[in-house]
Amino acid sequence: MTRMYDVAVVGGGAAGLFAALHSAWSGKSTVLFEKNDRCGKKLDITGKGRCNMTNMCGREEFLENVPTNPRFLIGAISRFGPEDTVALIESLGVPTKVERGSRVFPQSDKAHDVTYALVKACEDAGVEIRYGANVTSLAIENGEIKGVTCGNAFIPSRRVILAAGGASYPRTGSDGSGYRLAKAAGHTVTAIRPSLVPLTSDDSLCRECMGLSLRNVGIEFRDKNGKTLYREQGEMMFTHFGVTGPVILSASSHIGADGFPCTLYMDLKPALDEKTLDKRLLRDFSEGTNRELKNSFGALLPQKLIAPFIKRSGIDAQTKLNSLTREQRAALVTLLKALPAEITGTRPIDEAIITSGGVSVKEIDPSNMESKLVKGLRFAGEIIDVDAYTGGFNLQIAFSTAYSAAMN
Repeated sequence: MTRMYDVAVVGGGAAGLFAALHSAWSGKSTVLFEKNDRCGKKLDITGKGRCNMTNMCGREEFLENVPTNPRFLIGAISRFGPEDTVALIESLGVPTKVERGSRVFPQSDKAHDVTYALVKACEDAGVEIRYGANVTSLAIENGEIKGVTCGNAFIPSRRVILAAGGASYPRTGSDGSGYRLAKAAGHTVTAIRPSLVPLTSDDSLCRECMGLSLRNVGIEFRDKNGKTLYREQGEMMFTHFGVTGPVILSASSHIGADGFPCTLYMDLKPALDEKTLDKRLLRDFSEGTNRELKNSFGALLPQKLIAPFIKRSGIDAQTKLNSLTREQRAALVTLLKALPAEITGTRPIDEAIITSGGVSVKEIDPSNMESKLVKGLRFAGEIIDVDAYTGGFNLQIAFSTAYSAAMN
């Protein structure tokens, strides 16, 4: 006779492992279905392989970093917050550290240490992990979950937690299959688009500066009418296809699909206002008035950016400094404060860190992540229509929603 489980978890990523672990710790017989040959493939590559697991900011600041449905998460973050995540991970033998921006990483800088600890904890707690297990359908009778179908086998379960991820990084198993299961159960899945994703540009500036990183640069995105879509300061990088880097990834989740095409303006000297910057140029230029313009920005700009910058100013690169007009100097100051690049859109969803969109929060009880349509069906992690900026917020959302789904 097929065993009846208390909880069946679909997906062995961050949310799935967390949900399975807490289900087992609370005394429930738990089975975890993972389609890959190991759990946590996506978790292993988060934070560039370092695993930015959470952010130690306060609750209000945390929610300010969640542009999509933040109020839905108030209860979940209150029940299991960043301090709880750190305490749990350290209790599993993984020391942590806090870096700038209150971001938390394992001291080893190895994401796999976190994955290994969670998998081992699940095994020690008695979770039955089935690898290479592709759940193809949910069994529902009279509005109540009865189990799942995996391959040709029906596995009965009193509760099912869908933690199958989004549609980003499909090679890790996060291929959108969870959305199909949710839809088949009658749930609404909002429009899916890439979030925390590099941006594309046909602007020659990006190709000319390919590989160049800018630290502490101010960025502002404006639409075709000049309206500001997003403004921030941080680190970015030029690539052959456009721009990327932490501040660009955050911008992608804020701008939204309707914001493209748009223009990116880069403030190369955000600490200086235009008046102060003009004085700086006067001082620098006075030290060698017979120099050519192209040889006069070494102290202000990275070498790779100088030629493209001067070309966009419209001033001949061989112009002698002593022949620069006040208007030309003003044009240079303006460009230093707002170097433009045209942005066409985003890279594909399979290159996104997370997916924006998912199962509508209107159909989920925020107190326990249970479906309002199917009794016993719960959701956790990226499959839900909530997403956040970079900085550890998205993994914390996965942990908090998984805890609520498992414990209530």
